[in-house]
Amino acid sequence: MTEALVLRRVRAIDPAGGLDAEVDVVVEGARVTRVGRDAGKDLRASERVRVVERPGAWLLPGLVDLHAHLREPGGEGKEDVASGLRAAAAGGFVDVCCMPNTRPVNDSRVVTEMLVAKARAAGTVRLHPIGAITVGQKGEQLAEMADMKAAGAVAVSDDGRCVTSSHVMRRALEYASTFDLPVIQHAEDHALTEGAQMHEGAISTRLGLRGWPRVAEDVIVARDILLAEYVGARYHVAHVSTAGAARLIREGKERGVPVTAEVTPHHLLLTHEALLGYDPVCKVNPPLREASDVEALRKALADGTIDCVATDHAPHGVLDKNVELAEAAPGMIGLELCLPLLLGLAAQGAFPLASLVEALTGGPARVAGLPVPRIKDGARADLVLVDPTARWTIDPARLLSKSRNTPFAGRAVTGRVELTVCEGRIVHEATT
Repeated sequence: MTEALVLRRVRAIDPAGGLDAEVDVVVEGARVTRVGRDAGKDLRASERVRVVERPGAWLLPGLVDLHAHLREPGGEGKEDVASGLRAAAAGGFVDVCCMPNTRPVNDSRVVTEMLVAKARAAGTVRLHPIGAITVGQKGEQLAEMADMKAAGAVAVSDDGRCVTSSHVMRRALEYASTFDLPVIQHAEDHALTEGAQMHEGAISTRLGLRGWPRVAEDVIVARDILLAEYVGARYHVAHVSTAGAARLIREGKERGVPVTAEVTPHHLLLTHEALLGYDPVCKVNPPLREASDVEALRKALADGTIDCVATDHAPHGVLDKNVELAEAAPGMIGLELCLPLLLGLAAQGAFPLASLVEALTGGPARVAGLPVPRIKDGARADLVLVDPTARWTIDPARLLSKSRNTPFAGRAVTGRVELTVCEGRIVHEATT
């Protein structure tokens, strides 16, 4: 049995500790025991020591996803806890927070406990359930947040359904603050988006589709920041998609409001022009916006206004997507593609590499109240080894997720996860 893992001559990048250097990293048991130049020179490969020598490879802290849909319970044909966590490990993630819009909704202790038990049995990476804000995600009666937190929930959200009632949202913020739980809002004024299929703009007009205006997101973010400021509660904006929302979040932070936010890879990469062919795989919620929004989101990520990147991994079956746009389910998969896609943007100068690593590690961990993955002596051994020069073409059939709904099929990317280590265990290793 391997008792030690030596990662030799890797470029370790840990923004939380200001580390960016070529070092050896030694893992013994579940901990990092040595970090430094030639730190592992006295260890040789044996039955008890695994030596991985990858000069030029990058070693990052394990990634954290604040927003994923694993479909269990109720949608196991699209994804389940075991398959979703395998996909997460392949993407470099060691912590995954799963949204509550399952069947039944995770609005109770029993569902939260079931998810935690399923993840423990899978034995790959860690799962952290997010409970519903309201019973059945109906926006009316608050769910039992105390019970869900005791069972392992790290936040509450009615993701997919906005809490549109100001009264309910205020009470939710007050109740959640009692347990130091962040309230994650899907910011959408449903009265402004009824029947909408895509972003409201020139493309929706050209295609003859009902549009989804930016203000439907902005007005909820503005209201909620005021409520969070009044209550003094932690408020988190899910999948920010507009320049206006980013501006409001920036202004809220400048006033000291405890507001945080996330952005998805697809909102950093794609615009509403992706819908020109009526392709249902590009239908997401919130919708893909315009180039000006994409630019604003990249800037907000680079300057820290947006705290983290979250995949919003949303697996769907063929029959959910291979239909007319109006009937198609929104969402796309992202756990295995997030890092390589965004490494391409960092290489183009959209944001610094260190900012991206922070947005995938420390940023989401702090929002969820999880330990920040680190590369230092004594830290829990949560690591991801990346070959930054590996060039490959995205083939959905080769992904570990049960679903294949991605608009990035056939795209050439550079950068591949070679090894994922969770608590000292190798939970994913790339095959040639």
